[in-house]
Amino acid sequence: MDQYYRAAWDSLTAPGAPFAWSVVEVDGVPTRVYDAAPPNLIPIWQMSAGHGERDYLVYQEERISYAEAHAQVAALSAYLVAEGVGYGDRVALAMRNYPEWVMAYWATASLGAAVVGMNAWWTGPEMEYVLDDCGAEVLVCDGERLERVLPVLDRIRAERSLHVITARAGTELPGDAVGWEDALIVGRALEAPQPVEIDPDDDVCVFYTSGTTGRPKGALLTHRGAVSNLLNLAFWQTMALDAQQRAVDAGEPPPGSDKKTGESEVGSLLAVPLFHVTGCNCCVHPLTAAGGKLILMHKWNAEEALELIERERPSTFTGVPTMVRELLNSPDFAQRDTSSLQNLGGGGAPVQPDLVHKIEERAEGRPATGYGLTEVNGVVTINAGHFFLAKPESAGSPCPIMESRIVDEDGHDLPVGETGELWVRGGNVFRGYLNHPEANAEVLTDGWFHTGDIGYFDDDGFLFLVDRAKDMVLRGGENVYSAEVEAAVYEHPAVAEAAVFAVPDDRLGEAVGVAVVLLDGDFCTADELRDHTRQLIASFKVPEYVWFLDQPLPQNANGKFLKRELRERLVGTPAD
Repeated sequence: MDQYYRAAWDSLTAPGAPFAWSVVEVDGVPTRVYDAAPPNLIPIWQMSAGHGERDYLVYQEERISYAEAHAQVAALSAYLVAEGVGYGDRVALAMRNYPEWVMAYWATASLGAAVVGMNAWWTGPEMEYVLDDCGAEVLVCDGERLERVLPVLDRIRAERSLHVITARAGTELPGDAVGWEDALIVGRALEAPQPVEIDPDDDVCVFYTSGTTGRPKGALLTHRGAVSNLLNLAFWQTMALDAQQRAVDAGEPPPGSDKKTGESEVGSLLAVPLFHVTGCNCCVHPLTAAGGKLILMHKWNAEEALELIERERPSTFTGVPTMVRELLNSPDFAQRDTSSLQNLGGGGAPVQPDLVHKIEERAEGRPATGYGLTEVNGVVTINAGHFFLAKPESAGSPCPIMESRIVDEDGHDLPVGETGELWVRGGNVFRGYLNHPEANAEVLTDGWFHTGDIGYFDDDGFLFLVDRAKDMVLRGGENVYSAEVEAAVYEHPAVAEAAVFAVPDDRLGEAVGVAVVLLDGDFCTADELRDHTRQLIASFKVPEYVWFLDQPLPQNANGKFLKRELRERLVGTPAD
C-alpha cells in the first residue's frame, strides 16, 4: 500500500501515541491490548452524560436526549437492583430496534451484569431454549416477543425466577409482568445503586451466533473485547484520514479525497439489529462515545431510509451490502438529499467489488466495510475510502491489536498469497461459548480463534476472503468459492440480488447454483448471465443452475441470505 498508509499507521501506534499497544497475559494467553483502553465500557457511558440535551435516540417521531436517556438508565438500574440483579447476573433483551433496547443495555452493563441479546426473529421455542441456556434473571421484551414467550413462561418460572419487563406492549400485561414506564416510576423512587468494580474480562454481553446447523451458541463477550473493538474502529478512521492528508500535503491526493459531503452531525442511520455486534458494538458504542445520534428503524425499507437520511442528516449509514444496493437502486435516491453521508457501509456480509465503485460514483459518501464476527466483538479488518477503491476485493487490513495468520488444514502457517483458514488473536476475541466446552476446544487454540473463513493476505497485509468454509462448492474436486461467483454475477447490470450455493450432482458431486432477483424493469436470461460470468471467472465456476425469483431473497435478521433455505426450496424445481 502507499507510503502514507504506513507512515500514518506507525505514527499512531508508536509508544506513547494514542493507539500504542502492549502484550499482556489474559487467562494465560499473550494478548495485544491498547495502552489507553479504559478498563470497561462504563466510563464511555458516564462521559456521554456531558452531551445533555443533544439528541441520542431517534425513533419515528420520538426523540430522546442524552439527559433523558441517562435518567431512564439510572431509574431502570435501580429497579433491576431491587429485583435482585447484580454483578455477574444476566438480563435478556428481546425486542425490535426500539430506544428501550439501548437504555436497557446501558442499565444492565452499569451494574456489572451481562446483556443477553435475543434475536427478535426467534420463535417461542427458540426464546425458551436461550432463556434456559443463559439463565437470565430478567427478560426485557416488547409486546410481540412477550406473546411468543408467554406459553413457556410458566414452565420456566416453575424451575427458577424470571422477572419480565415489557415495553410497547399495546395491551394489558399478563401475570406479574411489569411495563417499562411502571418500572421507571418505581426505580426513580429508589436510591441509586452503589458503583461496582468491573474487571476488563468480565462479561458485558452474550450474543448468540446465528449458526446454520444445530442450536445457536452464546458467545461470551467481555468489556475488554468491546473496548478493544471501539478503539479498533477509532484507529482505522483516524489512520485513514491521517494517511489521506499526508498524501494531499505531498501533492498526491488519492481518488475521492476531493469529495465534499454536505452539512451533517455525528450520527448513524442503523438498519441492522441491535442484538448483533454490527449494530451494538460497531454502532451504538462508537456513537455513544462521540455524542452522536442513533436513528432507529422499525423495519428495513429503502425509501423510508432515504427520507430519514434527508431529514436527520446522519454522517453514516450502517447496513449490510444488500441494503446499500437497495438505497442506490431506489427510484427515490436521486430525489433525496443524501449529501450528509460521509460513509456508506457496515458489515454482516462481503461488499462485492462492483458495489464499492457504485457507491463512489453515485453517492457523496465513501464506501466502507468491516470484516468481523460475533466472536471478535466486531471487526477484525476494516477497508474504507481510497483504500477500498484501490483494493475493492479486499476486506481490509487487520487492526493493530489483531494478530492474524492463514493456516492449512493441520494448523500450519501458510506464506503470503496462499489460501487457507484465517485465525486471529487479540484483545477483542471472545472468551468462549456459554455451556459449550467442546466447541471452545475446537475453535480456540492458545487464544487463536479459528474463524472458519477462507482467505489470504497480499504483500501489503490486506486480507482477501474467498469464502466461508461451509459455503464452498466442491465441484468435481475443484473448490468453487460462492463469494467469487456472486461477485461476477453482480457485475451484470440487471442483477439486484444473488446467492450462490451447492446443488447435488451425480457426476460431479456438487454443481454451482444461483438464485437471482433482477432489478425492476430489467431482463436477463440464464444463458446471458452465464455468458457474462464466463468472461470474468473460469468456466467450471459458471452457474449450471440459475433460478430467477420474483421476490427478494430470504434473509436472516442480520441481512444475510438464507442459502440453506434457498437450496431446500429450489433444488428439484425447474431451473434455467
